[in-house]
Amino acid sequence: MMGNKFTGKDYDGVVKDALETLNLTEDDVIIFSEEKKAGLFKGTQVEITVTPLTDVVEFVKAYLSQVLNAMGLEVSFEAMIREKQIKIKMYSDDNPILIGQGGRSLAALQTLMRAVVKNRFGRAPYVSLDVENYKDRQLMHLEKTARRIAKEVAQTKVPVELDNMNSYERLVVHNAIADFKDVYTESVGEDPNRHVVIKPKED
Repeated sequence: MMGNKFTGKDYDGVVKDALETLNLTEDDVIIFSEEKKAGLFKGTQVEITVTPLTDVVEFVKAYLSQVLNAMGLEVSFEAMIREKQIKIKMYSDDNPILIGQGGRSLAALQTLMRAVVKNRFGRAPYVSLDVENYKDRQLMHLEKTARRIAKEVAQTKVPVELDNMNSYERLVVHNAIADFKDVYTESVGEDPNRHVVIKPKED
């Protein structure tokens, strides 16, 4: 496991010392901890591995380059870290292959990347992959569709079930029509079949 290792008697104290040593804040790092027996009469010690998110970004970019180059794709990256979340945009001469039908290749690549990061660093920060602005465009389209359907539900008084979505997409829909006075949203079902229903409010 990569990262800087620190040990001490209690978790908070070790973390404080580690962050001071590295001159970083908790928002800048991921922390993996485990208890270790210090000896027969010494009780246990806490060992933490502290990895700066910038190191995770470099690892992700290197790993993706290796995977995508093996597929014959030349890809450049643009990375952003905000609120402990890593967002990486990929740019290539063959974006449709990276995205896949309905975004399936991109989703599979992201699932693989999260598993690899967790295996390498002990914990997985939120890692979001995008191809240029594909996801941004998809979310804008989702918002517009949700608002259009909400207007129809307000007029017809007939509930409409949307397609299955992940938790973030459902949140986008809930937020998109939060200001509508005549309709409301409800998430139903179990993952991966969980989806949003837009319902009319009763008078």
